[in-house]
Amino acid sequence: MLAIFLKTLPFFALIGLGWFAGRIRFFPEAATEYLTRFVFYFALSAMLFRFAAKLSLAEIFDARFAAAYLTGCLAVYILAAIVARLRGIPATEMAVEAQCAVIGNTGFLGVPLLTALLGPEAAGPVLMLLAIDLIVFSSLITLIITGAREGHLSPRIFKTLALGLLKNPMIVAMVLGLAVSSANLTLPAPVDEFLMILGAAATPGALFAIGASLASKTAERLSVALWLSFAKLALHPLAVAIAALVVFKVEPFAAGVMIAAAALPVAGNVYILARNYGVAPQRVSASILISTMVSIVTVSLVVAWITGA
Repeated sequence: MLAIFLKTLPFFALIGLGWFAGRIRFFPEAATEYLTRFVFYFALSAMLFRFAAKLSLAEIFDARFAAAYLTGCLAVYILAAIVARLRGIPATEMAVEAQCAVIGNTGFLGVPLLTALLGPEAAGPVLMLLAIDLIVFSSLITLIITGAREGHLSPRIFKTLALGLLKNPMIVAMVLGLAVSSANLTLPAPVDEFLMILGAAATPGALFAIGASLASKTAERLSVALWLSFAKLALHPLAVAIAALVVFKVEPFAAGVMIAAAALPVAGNVYILARNYGVAPQRVSASILISTMVSIVTVSLVVAWITGA
């Protein structure tokens, strides 16, 4: 356990450094926004493209793996939605809270952290999880909020969803990388070197940006934020573990990657969606802040458990 904690510590130290820089205003919100754009559109996309270009579709997509992850996620999603409705909050806020309970920071934190802790062979399962989060659950929250506000689902909504996915650089990077792999093409050495250098900026840039963005977040609505953090850090990996290991009998290493990814803190893009729709952004902000702080310990515990360390 101590060895795993020491391995994860530098990653969270980078988050802490970003938080400190943002807190003292050395790195203001505008700078954080542009650093996030650089990571999102360039560095992380380069890393994902390079990973996907070196993997076959069979190494990324597995129906049993996908079914296990979706089953675990939906169990916690439905539970969070029921708890929200029992508190009498509207469907729009229910969707945001359910999203907090199942969407982890797989892109900015999970990709670099899990491939470093579990090895490069973890890249395929992580890319699959990221694709499910982006395609299934990002679409689901949009459908629920828009449908609740407009009273129906129009073809325009589905067109907007499709365009959003096509414009998402992480989705585009993975699809293009798989196209290169499927065509049995080998990246020319200068191109591979370029992608490796650019992709190497993703890890420190993403972690620093996470920390800097946390500096502007506040811990309001603590009771709800604590519940959502518990759901994300404890219930989500537990549900995914049961689905993967007991129900669907997923291959042990892939199941371990899935469980570790489920233990990641609430993703920053949930806050972006909440702010964009004007639905409970402070609640999401607090959930991200609390879950990220606690995950320093919980992620280490989960990784130590699945690796037997």
